[in-house]
Amino acid sequence: MLKRGLPPVHPGEILREEYIKERGVTITQVAKGLGIACENLSAIVNGHAGISPELAVKLLEAFGNTTQFWVNLQKNYEVWHAERKVDRRKIQHFGLSDSRFKSA
Repeated sequence: MLKRGLPPVHPGEILREEYIKERGVTITQVAKGLGIACENLSAIVNGHAGISPELAVKLLEAFGNTTQFWVNLQKNYEVWHAERKVDRRKIQHFGLSDSRFKSA
């Protein structure tokens, strides 16, 4: 679990601000260059969709960073939100100290 109060920035926002705007290109140009629908890229940069591993490979080729960079951004974002969504009180524990797992 990430130990911070503020949510991580959506990877699409990083893509929009630090890669697309910094280079002075449009969403349409980048979508065409990546070979994806403009609507799909727009959903990502607006935080409505995530970056898939396949798109991470395309972003590596387009912008020169690593696939793992994009995958990690997406995973950290999703895990942060999952940590807050799951009600842990409803989860049954199956620890080794549980008597049901001790051999006779």
